Amino acid sequence: MAAKKKSDFIHAQYSEPHKTRTKQILKEYPHLRNLIGKNPYTIFAILGLVAFQIIAAWLVSAQSWWVVFAVAYFLGAFADHSLFVMIHECTHQLLFKKRSLNRWASMIANLPQIFPSAISFEHFHLKHHSFQGVHELDADLPSKWEAKLINNNFFGKAIWLLFFPLFQFFRLSRLKEIKSVDGWVVTNFFIQVAFTAVMWYFFGWHGVAYLLLSFSFSVGLHPLGARWVQEHYLTHNEEQETYSYYGVLNTVSFNVGYHNEHHDFPSIPWNKLPEIKSTAPNYYDNLLYHKSWTKLWLRFLFDREISLFNRILRKDRGSISASQPYNGLPQ
Repeated sequence: MAAKKKSDFIHAQYSEPHKTRTKQILKEYPHLRNLIGKNPYTIFAILGLVAFQIIAAWLVSAQSWWVVFAVAYFLGAFADHSLFVMIHECTHQLLFKKRSLNRWASMIANLPQIFPSAISFEHFHLKHHSFQGVHELDADLPSKWEAKLINNNFFGKAIWLLFFPLFQFFRLSRLKEIKSVDGWVVTNFFIQVAFTAVMWYFFGWHGVAYLLLSFSFSVGLHPLGARWVQEHYLTHNEEQETYSYYGVLNTVSFNVGYHNEHHDFPSIPWNKLPEIKSTAPNYYDNLLYHKSWTKLWLRFLFDREISLFNRILRKDRGSISASQPYNGLPQ
C-alpha cells in the first residue's frame, strides 16, 4: 500500500514541552542547578579542530581530487560537524561569561567552514528555543513550499540534504521579526573572506575545495545529516516533538545527541548533558530516542512515511516577546 502523501504540518494546540518538564525536574532534583555554568576549556577543542582542518587542507592540497573527496567525507565532515557543535555552545554562552568572548570563539570555530554563519546562527537559534514550533520565528522549521517541493520521495529528500544550507538560507524571508544583520554579522563575513583568501593563497583550489566539501558533507548527504532529522522530526509518533540520540557518535560530536536534555537545560554545557539523564532517568527513559544516525539517515531517505511535513507547528508564542533577549535559564 502506497504511503499517503502529507500536505500540511501537524498543528498543536498545546505549548512546547520543555519549559514544563524543566520545572518538574528541578522540583524533584533541585541539585541539577549546580550543573549550570561555563566550560572555558571548550576553547581548546575549538582550536584543535580548526588546526586539524587547516592541516588536512594542507595535506590534500597536492593530492588527487578523489583523495580530497574521500578525506572530506570520512574525516573533514566529522571535524566540521563538531565545529558546528562548538558554535552552538558559544551561541548559548557556555564558554565564557562575556557574550563578546563567546562570539569571538564562535567565529574562530566558523573559520574552516568557509560560509560566515556563526553569528547569524546565534540570532536565529536562540529564537528556536524561545519559540519552538512557531513558524514565523523558528528557523529550524522548513517552509511549507520547501516541504511541498521535497515531498516524501528518495530523490527529493536526497536533494534537500545535499543543499541543506541553501534551504535554510531561503527560510530567512519568512522570519521577518528577527534582525538578521548587525555589526557582528558583518565582522563574521569579512573574517571568513580573509581566511578563505589566505587558504586559497597557500593551499590552492584543492585546499579550499576540501573545506567546502567538509562543510557540505557535515550538514548534508552524509550520515551526520541525520542529526537535523533526529532532533525534531516526528519519526515515531505525533506527540513527541524532540528526540535525543544515544549512540557512539556522541563521543566525537560533544554529546550533541542529548537534545531533549539540552532543550530542557540549555544553560548546561556539553560535557554535563549525560549527567542530566542519569540524574533524572524517570523523565528521559520513557522518551523515544534514536540509537543510530546512519540507520535514521537511510530510513529518512527511503521511508515514504517521513517527509518534511513531519513537524509540529503551534500558534502559541507563550508570554515571551519576540524581541526579548533569551538567557536560557530555567525559571
